[in-house]
Amino acid sequence: MTHAARVRLRLLAFTVAAIAAGLSLRLLPLGLPWCVTKWGGSVLWGAMVYGTVGLVLPHPRRRIVALAALIAVAVEFFRLVHMPGLDAFRLTLAGKLLIGRVFAPLNLVAYAGGILAARLADRRG
Repeated sequence: MTHAARVRLRLLAFTVAAIAAGLSLRLLPLGLPWCVTKWGGSVLWGAMVYGTVGLVLPHPRRRIVALAALIAVAVEFFRLVHMPGLDAFRLTLAGKLLIGRVFAPLNLVAYAGGILAARLADRRG
């Protein structure tokens, strides 16, 4: 297996783990405080965005960070857009998990934390 293939496999495993952990936080009755569930899920969502961008576009890590941050900011501000079909989708489980329902600027901090943590965990060199 080539080095590039090992890197992509490791990034895929990391991304799947972030998704599984985020879904567990949001969907399983773990008895954790609300703030851990809310902000932990947002941190993991940011890490998942980094991993997905890294898998789709295996550019240098700084570009992956920049694009992941741009996507996270765009998704958060997209919550300010309201249309009947979009609002109906936001009420579904997929809508809640993928794009959320309510604009919250503090989510940007959580996403940034997840993106930066994923960047630190991404060992490409």
